[in-house]
Amino acid sequence: MYLFILICIVCMIMIVVFLTAPRLTGRKRVLPFVGVKWAHRGLHDMRKNIPENSMASFRAALKAGYGIELDVHLSKDGKLVVFHDDTFDRVCRVRGVVEQTDYSTMKEYRLNGTEERIPLLSDVLRYVKGRVPLLIEVKLPTADTKICRRLADELADYKGRYMIQSFNSLVLRWLKKHKREIPRGQLSSNLTASDENPHYLLRFCVKYLLSNFLGRPDFISYKWADRRTPGFWLNRVIFRAPSAVWTLHGKQAVREAQQKFDMYIFELE
Repeated sequence: MYLFILICIVCMIMIVVFLTAPRLTGRKRVLPFVGVKWAHRGLHDMRKNIPENSMASFRAALKAGYGIELDVHLSKDGKLVVFHDDTFDRVCRVRGVVEQTDYSTMKEYRLNGTEERIPLLSDVLRYVKGRVPLLIEVKLPTADTKICRRLADELADYKGRYMIQSFNSLVLRWLKKHKREIPRGQLSSNLTASDENPHYLLRFCVKYLLSNFLGRPDFISYKWADRRTPGFWLNRVIFRAPSAVWTLHGKQAVREAQQKFDMYIFELE
């Protein structure tokens, strides 16, 4: 009986290890980015009329020498647009879903009441020109990975340093299969605290990094407030996967993150 229980425990441990393990050779791919301070959605500051994910925020980040974290969606007409939310309500104060809107329409929208507009990823790449590294978060609300193919094409001739991350493990699986040389990161947080889509089981697996087997991430990017979870600890301490935390506010959080983590994503207070 005891032997059976022991065998079951060992099998469970092996299963968890298999599910949560990152790419064990991933550290060497991420090493050039260790220590980078990433400006979350650019160095935005509405006190200066600089909205998030705007060209103004990217200019400010580059001027300060920070790496740039940004988000990309695929518009209805196949354009890679730099925007965070799934809808325009919060930032542009108009109704509509990004993936269901042509860029010809959304490029007329204003960001947070400023004169800044939604940029294309190609606009950002032309401006940055490799002067600071990029951390690109892929927004994938469905199982259609067309955005991954489009992104890979867009980045094919880009000479600068960049990494790609996503909450959706299908993005990492696509990169693992088609673009293994690109450093890929699994984004996560306490996803089960929300009742939003996708299904609870999927959110549970991503929260505890049980979906790592799909894409074998090179690094883990975890929400600062939710960082004390078993899956993140296992990846960071046991597997020694490079780790990033987001989004930091205040000098105390930044100092603590610098002592324990490889990278951090911050916003101005």
